[in-house]
Amino acid sequence: MKILSVHNSYQQPGGEDQVFAQEADLLRLHGHQVLLYQASNDQVTGTNPLVLLGNTIWNRQTYRELRALMQRERPEIVHVHNTFPVISPAAYYAANEEGIPVVQTLHNYRLLCPAYTLFRDGHVCEDCVGKSIPWPSVVHACYRASRPATAAVAAMLATHNYKQTWSKTVSAYIALTDFARDKFIQAGFPAAKIFVKPNCLRADPGLGEGRGNFALFVGRLTPEKGIGTLLEAWRELGNELPLQVAGDGPMAPEVEKASRETENVTWLKWLPRVETLQRMKDALVIVLPSAWYEGFPMILAEAFAVGLPVIASNLGSMSSIVDHGRTGLHFEAGNASDLVDKVRWLRAHPAEAMHMRTQARLEFEGKYTGDRNYAQLMRIYESVLSPLGQRNAHEPAFAPVVESVSV
Repeated sequence: MKILSVHNSYQQPGGEDQVFAQEADLLRLHGHQVLLYQASNDQVTGTNPLVLLGNTIWNRQTYRELRALMQRERPEIVHVHNTFPVISPAAYYAANEEGIPVVQTLHNYRLLCPAYTLFRDGHVCEDCVGKSIPWPSVVHACYRASRPATAAVAAMLATHNYKQTWSKTVSAYIALTDFARDKFIQAGFPAAKIFVKPNCLRADPGLGEGRGNFALFVGRLTPEKGIGTLLEAWRELGNELPLQVAGDGPMAPEVEKASRETENVTWLKWLPRVETLQRMKDALVIVLPSAWYEGFPMILAEAFAVGLPVIASNLGSMSSIVDHGRTGLHFEAGNASDLVDKVRWLRAHPAEAMHMRTQARLEFEGKYTGDRNYAQLMRIYESVLSPLGQRNAHEPAFAPVVESVSV
């Protein structure tokens, strides 16, 4: 099969960029030809705001380039990961004109929320979900704390809501979790077109031993990632369990300050992936204190792969990805005291913690390997090439026999 993979990469590389590259490698590994069409957010630097607005809604250059590429290469599938802001939804129409089905991975909530996070002022916000014109986001300047910038994204969404782009031009969507699928259906997206396929790891990093006596956080240092809750908890836990923070972002000054003023808090900044995986293999637990509806963090698949228990906010997709008492523990989002209690419980129950390590690894082997993910992706591709296959859009969740522990 020949696949054209389309992606607008980010200025600061993240999970979406990693998935885009990894999925292309996975397809090539199985003998497929993968063509890449990429743009970068770096291209918007110095662009006239009105020109950028127009291109965000409809980029004529993208449309022409993609049609020419499709006419020359004749791919069987166009798989889109991200079109914002440079590529634009013109990519869908280019594929439609060439009679090629489009698959769109829903890595985040951009098509429902100009800020893409469904998060505002420290809490979950769904004010724009289901609105044809997402005006509340403009009122609150949700995107980059700028009303003009937010208005540009809102204009793009409103235009394509009016044109029914999301329902008419995309053959199939890939949601990363059942929770995300339900959110898009709630917003009016066609349920029959939304499949569920999680992220995966193409290469198995191998099982860790967890011999290091420390907790670990890996990710962007932003409010929606729950950094405030994490630091508040460790002001109480610092003399009991060291915390290592790997990452960077807007809240870096707060983390740097905590590393100076709070006992046993270490800020590692960004680490190479190899070093991050080694620290995950050594850690006692990884903490995901997110205050927003996470998509499917790659760090979760990596944690399960190395057998690392996860303490995560009981919010959105995290509630189902992390099985409380089996692969990790839940705590109430934003509740630092509850996070403290869960960390103390895990340290006080080493046998149960070891059981979670085993179960986390089994979770990876059953759900998140490259082979498993490839098979799911092929079923989705086949469904858009054979319309009858769309009847089975929502693949049932995996149901292995598992054992939990009481917390």
